[in-house]
Amino acid sequence: MEDYNNIYERIKHSGVKHYLMISLEHSFHMLLNGHIEDAKRHLLAAESWRYGRESTDQYQKVKLIQAYRSLLDYIIWCDKKFTLSGGNFNDPVGNQEMENYFRQASVNLKDILKNPGVWDQFILSYVEMLEFYEDHDEALNVLNDYAYDNNFPPNPNAHVFLYQYLKRHNAPGTKLMKALKILCVSVPSHELMLEYGSLLLQSEKASHLPKALGVVLEMLDFACWRSNLDVWKHLKAVIQKLQLREDWRKVVLEKMAGRKDWWPVLHFTSFHARKDSEENPELMEVKASLREVLCPDITLKYCAAGSSS
Repeated sequence: MEDYNNIYERIKHSGVKHYLMISLEHSFHMLLNGHIEDAKRHLLAAESWRYGRESTDQYQKVKLIQAYRSLLDYIIWCDKKFTLSGGNFNDPVGNQEMENYFRQASVNLKDILKNPGVWDQFILSYVEMLEFYEDHDEALNVLNDYAYDNNFPPNPNAHVFLYQYLKRHNAPGTKLMKALKILCVSVPSHELMLEYGSLLLQSEKASHLPKALGVVLEMLDFACWRSNLDVWKHLKAVIQKLQLREDWRKVVLEKMAGRKDWWPVLHFTSFHARKDSEENPELMEVKASLREVLCPDITLKYCAAGSSS
């Protein structure tokens, strides 16, 4: 470790333009070797380093250094929390140490939202600490800003984090659906779309049922869900509820209009029939019950061996 430290110190001073990034890399090396406090000290020293007239690039790198230093404060805070988790939360000294690291980490983690970017791990760390201290208003403000501030680049994870937080705190279905709505547009194949579809299915609003159908069909547009029994079961549940309406055929035909040329090839060939019957008979049963509903005007070869299509 001593040799590594000497090498890093030489590299830092061999070119001042790269001092900050090399300091950050040095701290990563220390962190990987379990020297968290040493890594933090190096980042604290790097924070105060300046060379010449401060440029925008240098300012941004200093902000990055500060963010990672705060992340180290969070890691130390986690270690302290783990130590106290055995029933020692009444220890005033231990609690005070935790609060000190929380305050140190919060300063820059909160400030991150002033610098647009993808800050997933930093935001999650800050929210975890806020939740621990039951500052739910601040946690929700941070997640809302991260998800909906147009100054930030589009980031599906931001909406995932907001949804997961709302779900943990038993938010009403309308708020959960709002959090997933944008995610559905940006990543229609996301695994949370199954939960989005379920929320829409449970809703009493009439327009939500066709929307639920669209959500699950979009999931099945992607090959990664092609053999997923839960998704097909959800599709069947949506259609069964939809069939209680007089206009159900019209709704299904509208959703399938742009799919009829390629969906049968993706899901309902004789190859799929053989594969599903061998690997997942229950999946085949569900799909077979839906083929004529989804593709009423098309002769499909998706059938069990020995039966007609």
